[in-house]
Amino acid sequence: MGEQAPSALAGSRCTVCDTVAYPATTMCARCVRPTAIAIELSTQGVVWAYTVQRFAPKSPPYVPPAEGFSPFAVGYVELPEGIRIQAILECDDFTELERAPVQLVGTAPVPRFAVVPQQREAQ
Repeated sequence: MGEQAPSALAGSRCTVCDTVAYPATTMCARCVRPTAIAIELSTQGVVWAYTVQRFAPKSPPYVPPAEGFSPFAVGYVELPEGIRIQAILECDDFTELERAPVQLVGTAPVPRFAVVPQQREAQ
């Protein structure tokens, strides 16, 4: 069974004050009125802050892989819409996460973003 391309993140935008939210809701967090409509959020962003999870979480939605636990990064991704999404961050080396550009690679059970490889200049 092949892995499907990730769906976009379903967010919402208030029709009165333009506040963007994730996950999608009909209630605006700023106006506190049912004035929000569904929108599709960007699939690219920048790592805003992160930490490394060095021990296995004790509860769902975490499911340990068959090969056993290995440390992973979690953090906030800042989207062009001006909001920050909490997500799992995929990378080859944790040191590359500082302000790294990232791309959405999965949405279930929580958003997952992967570091976008930097293009090397032609030499």
